[in-house]
Amino acid sequence: MRKTNEGDLDWTEYDHEGGETVFRRKQLADAVGAEDIGCSLYELPAGKRSWPYHYHTANEEAIYVLAGAGVLRAEDGEHDIVAGDYVTLPADESGGHRVVNDGDEELRYLAVSTMREPDVTMYPEMDKVGVFVGAPPGGRSGRDFQAYFPENAGVEYWEE
Repeated sequence: MRKTNEGDLDWTEYDHEGGETVFRRKQLADAVGAEDIGCSLYELPAGKRSWPYHYHTANEEAIYVLAGAGVLRAEDGEHDIVAGDYVTLPADESGGHRVVNDGDEELRYLAVSTMREPDVTMYPEMDKVGVFVGAPPGGRSGRDFQAYFPENAGVEYWEE
């Protein structure tokens, strides 16, 4: 058994997109050296958004709301989320998501995922693709390759 307490971990703070994407994260699974499952605690201030809208092609994710309320932008529209809600996000286009705190209080949730690699992460609204080899997405070290490309940056297999 490996154990950690979130109170013993430091927050990693994110602030992007001109202050629209602002959140704090504690990587719980990473703190105990978990290899096949990821789990992070997130705090999302009122009026802010999490990671840009995306989906994974290799890793299923789930969100469990601990406190507060917000909106989960998904492939099929927007869904209200409140404390106690558990949402699964498949490893395909139907699992596309972004968490938005449209309330007046902090939104606190757990994000859990499989940790398969390689993974290709699609960002449809940014026309971007992320490729992760050697360690799955989620900020773990030891990655052999990580890169982002324009979605339409394909080249022919054979050079003519």
